Amino acid sequence: MILPKERDPRFVTIRRGGTLTDSDHQLLALWAALCAEHVLHLFEAAQPEDPRPRQAIEQVRAWVRGESTMTEARAAGGHAMAAARALRGAARHAAFAAGQAAVVAHVAAHELGAAAYAIKAVQAAAPPGESEPAGRRECRWQREQLPEAVRELVLNDQRLRNDLCWSVFDCD
Repeated sequence: MILPKERDPRFVTIRRGGTLTDSDHQLLALWAALCAEHVLHLFEAAQPEDPRPRQAIEQVRAWVRGESTMTEARAAGGHAMAAARALRGAARHAAFAAGQAAVVAHVAAHELGAAAYAIKAVQAAAPPGESEPAGRRECRWQREQLPEAVRELVLNDQRLRNDLCWSVFDCD
């Protein structure tokens, strides 16, 4: 479970009663897509014929450009997560990262799901004894990619939800 029981209004769009602007929502979606894409090769190495996680990432980017609907992005996210279910390890986590990235179009707070699953994918792919350092490097890489406009929002969200996200955001 990566979402809190109570929705954080900072991740609810203004038109739905929260404080999140559409432009910041789009930045969160693009960052989540970048995090997922960074580990996508771990899924594709295991399942080269399954396009669903890549399609999910492409779909959320299309949503940001106004070329796809939220419903289409959310459905693509579900398909990517279905691709993960029969797998284990890095490939599973990478597919879940892609699915989480796509559903940011529907619920912005899934941005941390994409990042957390990407870190878990890197940890699972690391050689024995290297899991934690690899995860910290991935976390730091993700933070370097954060758009300035949403940087503090995401970093605060990581602090608040770190325990829900397997403590993968302990990378300082």
